[in-house]
Amino acid sequence: MPDVDFIFDFASPNAYLVSRALPKITQRTGVGFNTVPCLLGGIFKATNNQAPMVAFANIQNKSAYDLLEFRRFVAKHKLTDFRMNPNFPVNTLMLMRGAIVARDEGWLEDYVTAGLHHMWEAEKKMDDPEVFVAALDESGFDGSALLEKTRDPTVKAGLLENTQKAVERGAFGIPTFFVGDEMFFGKERLAQVEEEIVRQTKAGA
Repeated sequence: MPDVDFIFDFASPNAYLVSRALPKITQRTGVGFNTVPCLLGGIFKATNNQAPMVAFANIQNKSAYDLLEFRRFVAKHKLTDFRMNPNFPVNTLMLMRGAIVARDEGWLEDYVTAGLHHMWEAEKKMDDPEVFVAALDESGFDGSALLEKTRDPTVKAGLLENTQKAVERGAFGIPTFFVGDEMFFGKERLAQVEEEIVRQTKAGA
């Protein structure tokens, strides 16, 4: 079966949407997704990219259509818990360093689930250290201990390394997927991601 990497940052509402849609792809294909914590701002800086609200601000009708497509995705996948965070954009550096800690300690999946809930369902300002600690305590983690670990130089270096490697592989935004060496960007490509997983699985059978 192919390796499938999901280039991820809590900062992206689209990353939330696809995260909630991925389990059904795994159910249908039997292939899981490897969440790779990266810093969206770092990817943007390295590739001279910008957030869509900035990059397409002067294009007539583009923002309205993007919102329509966003709502269609939410409706299709029945993501009724989603809330647009009123604090958006949120600096997710602390959250993403926490993801590196969780990865290294073997509980990344649970951490991602919790972080997505607090960012995109509970509408919390997760770049506030006090909010961060309280939210993670609420989810059953030791928020204070985790906050302290995010300050570890090796954790900081791990996030930077992931981000650099994602750019070197071709990433310019989030959500990005790699099925083996094949790259797909955006929630609109999920069907293509699934098709490629099936193709590579059959080819390797």
